[in-house]
Amino acid sequence: MAERRVNTLRTGVPGLDEVLGGGLPELSFNLVAGGPGTGKTTLAMQILFTNATAERPGLFLTLLGETSLKLLRYQQEFEFFDTGRIGSEVHVLNLSEQVMSGTLDQVLERIVAEVDRLRPGVVAIDSFRTLARPRGEPEHPDLALERFVQRLALHLTTWDVTSFLIGEYAEQELRNPVFTVADGILWLSQAVDRNSVVRKLQVIKMRGMAPMPGLHTSRITDKGVQVFPRIPERTASPRAGDGPRLSTGIAGLDEMMGGGIQRGDSVVLAGPTGSGKTTFAAQFVAAGLRQGEAAVIAVFEEHPEQFLGRAKVLGIDFGEAIRRDKLRVIYLRPLDLSVDETLQEIREAVEQTGATRVVIDSISGFEMALAPTFREDFRESLYRLAGTLTGLGVTIYSTVEVVESPNGFLFTGYRVSFLTDVVLSQRYVEIEGELRKVFLVVKMRGSGHSSEFRLYEITPDGVLLGESLGDYDGITTGVPVRRLRSQPPGGTGRG
Repeated sequence: MAERRVNTLRTGVPGLDEVLGGGLPELSFNLVAGGPGTGKTTLAMQILFTNATAERPGLFLTLLGETSLKLLRYQQEFEFFDTGRIGSEVHVLNLSEQVMSGTLDQVLERIVAEVDRLRPGVVAIDSFRTLARPRGEPEHPDLALERFVQRLALHLTTWDVTSFLIGEYAEQELRNPVFTVADGILWLSQAVDRNSVVRKLQVIKMRGMAPMPGLHTSRITDKGVQVFPRIPERTASPRAGDGPRLSTGIAGLDEMMGGGIQRGDSVVLAGPTGSGKTTFAAQFVAAGLRQGEAAVIAVFEEHPEQFLGRAKVLGIDFGEAIRRDKLRVIYLRPLDLSVDETLQEIREAVEQTGATRVVIDSISGFEMALAPTFREDFRESLYRLAGTLTGLGVTIYSTVEVVESPNGFLFTGYRVSFLTDVVLSQRYVEIEGELRKVFLVVKMRGSGHSSEFRLYEITPDGVLLGESLGDYDGITTGVPVRRLRSQPPGGTGRG
């Protein structure tokens, strides 16, 4: 017997179909619940406009929350809202008079009459919690409301309608019996931390589907509600260690790395302030552009114009690549940013340009740009970021600022080695009274590499690798000492 699948509807809410596991089950009875200001009404209206047609219109019923005129005034500010469809494909009615003067049975009769008249395909009722106890209702308000919802669900299912009841609930009210009636429950909330507010969406249940677990960031813009899936769909891509390696764009560095960077690797360049991390990253991008590749640069610590200006001083002009859309420079600096929004923006840029190289400058700036609620799980965030982008088949080159401990060792504070394939390190050392820059390939997974310390300079032409410090001891202390050469047999030690 062939397996039957649930027919689904597109929600028209970017990211929500993915979170739901493929869309919204057709003819389902759903609750959109959560606190005030979380986007419940906008979400339902967006789904309604997406699925309404002249043959099966959408019906949006308002109760005591707000009048139809007030609802339309605010909702028409969103791009999805088409005023020309009101009255034909989309109908908005207010039932406040029935709610204030009648019983729940009379409210239900009016809803039944409107649905029977319009024959809609999608129905939304906002907010059904205002029906707690209309005048003349003898039962306890909770029991009366539960009974009303059960009868309404039965009617809507009989009419072959996909429906939404919108209501304000606190998280502790999830045990309310009304939630057992629904086929699907979408829970919207706001996380407030200091001056940061982040909206989140959770699929509590969705019968017939396999939704993504956990909380997913959502944002309300002039386009409406957008959901950022916590676990973006990964594109299967072969691990690219088999193909040709990617050039770093720095003379001598490819040789130190056994021929360059393996495609699909995640690279982290760690160094102190002023050590040239951004210059290394810019040359990596420039090398790819010369080979006909496309790239994406996500900057967190400075405006794109500043980044591009500094690159130009080093002889790297990205202007032509940007004009040909071979390079996207994304500026991500809002202080309530989420990991999921970052992933989505970079992911879209990669897919639109066909980029094979992505630079993140820097991990330190990325953490500062995140809302405080996301900083608590920053290592998990980095893991998801690296896993998703390498899953798209791109090579990631990230920079991170480090601080030096009293014993001379450098720490990033992020313990990022577990999620990276390549770790490159920069540091300052004192040699003969001068502060010099030193470079080291710390780790390359699945590949041989040089273990020597090399001096380097940032010149007007970019990074210039210098001599090896093979004759020095104590380099990691920051004050290396030149090793005494052994005397030849029979020598006196005098020149």
